[in-house]
Amino acid sequence: MYPVSSRFLKTLAEPHEVITEVTLLRTDGTVATLPHTGGSVPVDRGQQIRRTCTVTTADVSLIPRTPADELAVYGARIRVARGIDYRDGTKELVPLGVFRLDTVDGDPVYGPVTLAGQSLECVVADDKFLEPYRATGTIQSAITALIQRSIPGADVVLTIPDAPIGSRTWDTEGDPWAAVQEIAAVGGAECYTSPDGTFIVATLPDLLSTEPAWTVAAGERGVYLAGKRGMSAAGVHNAVLARGENAVDGVAPVQYLAVDNDPGSPTYWSGPFGHKPRFHSSSTLINTSACQLAAELLLRSSKAPNAIGDFSSLPNPALEPGDVLRVVHPDGLKELHQVASFTVPLGPSGDFPIGTISAREDA
Repeated sequence: MYPVSSRFLKTLAEPHEVITEVTLLRTDGTVATLPHTGGSVPVDRGQQIRRTCTVTTADVSLIPRTPADELAVYGARIRVARGIDYRDGTKELVPLGVFRLDTVDGDPVYGPVTLAGQSLECVVADDKFLEPYRATGTIQSAITALIQRSIPGADVVLTIPDAPIGSRTWDTEGDPWAAVQEIAAVGGAECYTSPDGTFIVATLPDLLSTEPAWTVAAGERGVYLAGKRGMSAAGVHNAVLARGENAVDGVAPVQYLAVDNDPGSPTYWSGPFGHKPRFHSSSTLINTSACQLAAELLLRSSKAPNAIGDFSSLPNPALEPGDVLRVVHPDGLKELHQVASFTVPLGPSGDFPIGTISAREDA
């Protein structure tokens, strides 16, 4: 969860004044705060581009009319934030993302105008290789080089131990963002942009060993609105075999099989679900430890939980995918959920559905 005060989380469950802020950073260096009438920021861990945004405004001057206008707008960036005005002279804003502005459209006379953008992963993903690209060194150096190839000076923060990788060459037309994720998997991690635009390399938190970041409870002074529970085997795997072979570096083949070894899990490897493995292969994996980290990362995202649940709460802009939540349903059932997706509205109200990638009953 993005760092916020305890007062912020407490106030979410009370009547409060919502504030939102949208800032346009044009390519000519000018900065403008945009009055806006609505919009939203969808966030989804399952998408290559984790954050997107739409913003509506009445300002028709934002629609490019001349080549100079186009140069100033296309490629510009949008910063979006939502927070609380405590009505005592203090405010607390939470960033929701830094986005490349991709589209601007609307009635040029009467409006409204809609702006849409994607978080900065898109800049790396769109910058396809024009010739074979070779990565080597360590996780930190290889990922930093790939990202700064497209965004010079971009901040890349590793929250895992750095480790060497095997050399890997991608073909012309290859996807640099897919390359970043392949290298991050060497450390059992994934890469994404934080709400303030920093590139983060981090592991997916473990559901059962991570302290819940927020409690979503039904009842008086709670933030729970509605929910559903169920199970699904669609796209589920209960084992991952990660393999590495690098003849160029003279590294012998290595591999590691990670399986769902929890007897209480519906996809237990030795249980009635049977065997449904997934495979991952990369020349960046040069030892068994790296194969194990990559396999375990993919397994956490692939295996079915004991229960899956999607629910709605009052909006919390500080949430991030991977956060562990404690959910207390109206019937008193307690569960631990791990956040997969949500959409933050840019208005004083609005539904706030939260999709999860896993859930377990909480004692």
